[in-house]
Amino acid sequence: MWQKLSLRGRINLLLALVLALGLAVNIARLVLEAAPRVQAEDQSVIRLAREFVETIVAGLNEAPDPDARLNQIVQELSRLRHVSITRQDDAAGKGAGRVEEAGDPDSPPAWFIGLVHPEQTSVRVPISIHGQPQSLVITSHPDDEMAEIWDGIVTQIEIGSAIAIALFVITMLVVGRALAPLEALSRAMTNIEAGFYDARVEPGGAPELAAICTKLNHLAATLGEAVEDKRRLAERAVSLQDQERKEIARELHDEFGPYLFALRAHAGALMRLAEVGAPDAGALRKHGAAILEQVNALQQFNRRILERLRPVGLAELGLREALGALLRLWGESHPDMAIDTTISPALGETGETAELTIYRVIQEALTNVFRHAGATSVNVSVEPAEQPAGLHADRGFARVRVRDNGSGMKPDHKLGFGLTGMRERLLALGGTLTIASDEGGVTVEALVPNGARP
Repeated sequence: MWQKLSLRGRINLLLALVLALGLAVNIARLVLEAAPRVQAEDQSVIRLAREFVETIVAGLNEAPDPDARLNQIVQELSRLRHVSITRQDDAAGKGAGRVEEAGDPDSPPAWFIGLVHPEQTSVRVPISIHGQPQSLVITSHPDDEMAEIWDGIVTQIEIGSAIAIALFVITMLVVGRALAPLEALSRAMTNIEAGFYDARVEPGGAPELAAICTKLNHLAATLGEAVEDKRRLAERAVSLQDQERKEIARELHDEFGPYLFALRAHAGALMRLAEVGAPDAGALRKHGAAILEQVNALQQFNRRILERLRPVGLAELGLREALGALLRLWGESHPDMAIDTTISPALGETGETAELTIYRVIQEALTNVFRHAGATSVNVSVEPAEQPAGLHADRGFARVRVRDNGSGMKPDHKLGFGLTGMRERLLALGGTLTIASDEGGVTVEALVPNGARP
């Protein structure tokens, strides 16, 4: 039951229990103190009444009619409020000090009287009239004291209940106002869950709730930006794929078409020569050599296309050997460029996707260096890196750095499709790509997560 209650219901229930407990403890204290108070009142009244009676009846025998005088004294003492005085021979209660009216609405209930004063207190005052022993019975009636105590209890219940109700109402209003932001938070989270990342909550209520509202607003804004980045990334990926396919289609059309046309022309010439009774051997060799040349060109072009789609030998030879072959190829084609390479032996196992990403980053960075940097030397390094803050905590990372000594990039320079594609690829894998340019050249640095899955 407690677990099913709302926070407001729990606070209200606890408040009601605390107020009820406090009121019950206070009433129990008054009830427990009632009996000693009534007993003390009893003893005090009995003592005073006895001293008073003993003083009055001291000269009783000097009266002309002591018996009549005694009856007169008893009658006069009936005006006393807290005691009743009777002669011992007045078994029917003649001369009782006071007579209570039945059904008095101000009198305490019977159970209360039985609890605090179950038995009446009586004492006998012996007297002698002309040598005959007599006695007066003094009986205590602490009804007023019990009524006063009962009135105090009733008043305590009434006032305590009124105060408890007032506190309960005030607390409900205060708690309701304080918890109002929770309802707004719940609605905002429902909207965010439905994809409405522009949902916001007006900070209010207690400082803690206001801080939660502010953080939820920041979270919604961050989620909205992340979703928008994801959408742009998907759009960019599709655009890059289309661009790459367009370039491959153009190269196939521009390169394969002429080669195939030439091969078809030479093959047709060979077919025509074969129909001649004595074909010219020189013409045959000429067309055969042309066909071999076209086939070699097609093989080289095919190798370049395959290299763009996937590095040849990366899976078979491994990252270190594939990078070595790539750097040797660049060195042979640009002998005037000094290429310094450092691949750490502590790199360890990186995974197929990570190796392909490292290879592509170096390939794209070197392409930009040789095309645009105007540099005379370039440094390539691959080494293990420490865990970056905010990235995947369950993976190692490899740091790839390509630095040249060229002229650097202009302030308004925009990255091409290659490095932009690499940055988005690394972002999708959980890594980063940073490009820094100064007067000393350009540094391309990538953090590639090991074991990344495509």
